[in-house]
Amino acid sequence: MKRLRILTWHVHGNYMYYLSQVPHDFYLVRDATGSPHHTGRSGQLPWGDNVHDAPVEQLASMRFDVVLYQSRQAYEHERHTLLSPEQQRLPRIYLEHDPPQEHPTNTRHWVDDPDTVLVHVTPFNALMWDSGRSPVSVIEHGVKLINEARYSGTRPEGLVVVNHLCRRGRRLGADVYEQVRQSVPLALAGMDAHTMPGGLGEVSQRQLGELMATYRFFFHPIRYTSLGLALIEAMMVGMPVVGLATTELSTVITRGHDGYIDTRIDALVEAMQLLLEDPAAAHRMGQAARKTALARFHIDRFVGDWAQLLRQVAQ
Repeated sequence: MKRLRILTWHVHGNYMYYLSQVPHDFYLVRDATGSPHHTGRSGQLPWGDNVHDAPVEQLASMRFDVVLYQSRQAYEHERHTLLSPEQQRLPRIYLEHDPPQEHPTNTRHWVDDPDTVLVHVTPFNALMWDSGRSPVSVIEHGVKLINEARYSGTRPEGLVVVNHLCRRGRRLGADVYEQVRQSVPLALAGMDAHTMPGGLGEVSQRQLGELMATYRFFFHPIRYTSLGLALIEAMMVGMPVVGLATTELSTVITRGHDGYIDTRIDALVEAMQLLLEDPAAAHRMGQAARKTALARFHIDRFVGDWAQLLRQVAQ
């Protein structure tokens, strides 16, 4: 297959880095101010030579083979204001990162287009969205650790990694985090984490793996979301996972094998206390979590799935 030139937007940095492992050229929209989703090849991620800036003032004259939309704004507005008529007719994919944020089962996806492939990142998300007339593909996450840290679990605490947890509230489990923290030592990493008890602040992607490795377990307090990359990265490091048995996580963790999942907060607290009291058991579960992650979320499987879809779309 020929090497494709793919236009897209920088929406989720870590996901974009993993996607750029696919052996095609990716052009990321950039404007002069670096506004949201228009930051181009930015940040501290180790971008490869196949990732390029696509300045907005030059977009309409650039050559692409596929357009990959990742936000409603880009699909409904910028497709018509930034791209030429020819570019608007190119093969197109819409990558949906989240489950529906309005009604969880009765929300029609805005793409609803038989000529646009709608990619969901978990089977749960695909189940919950009404994808309309769009052909649907599910490509689960794939992770390639930037820092090959390995679990020690020497710090007798749990770690939560969520950006803007205080602002995002109940859906992301801010209340669950605060409730559990009354009984179990927990730390919080992520953007604006310093605004909550136990907050460590934002941690760079290069340092996150080493930080994760020192904590006894990874806690996922989120009620309703997609499957977080930070959770998979923690599993790759070798951390056991404790979390709510909701959304796709209920199919990932096997209770007592690679962590604990439950919908009862008191049961999760009990599981965390057991992990704190028994480092050897935590280590065994962490090794099992790593095996689970390697089997299901290996970067090679992810790259292969995306390469196959792009080949189908661009043919």
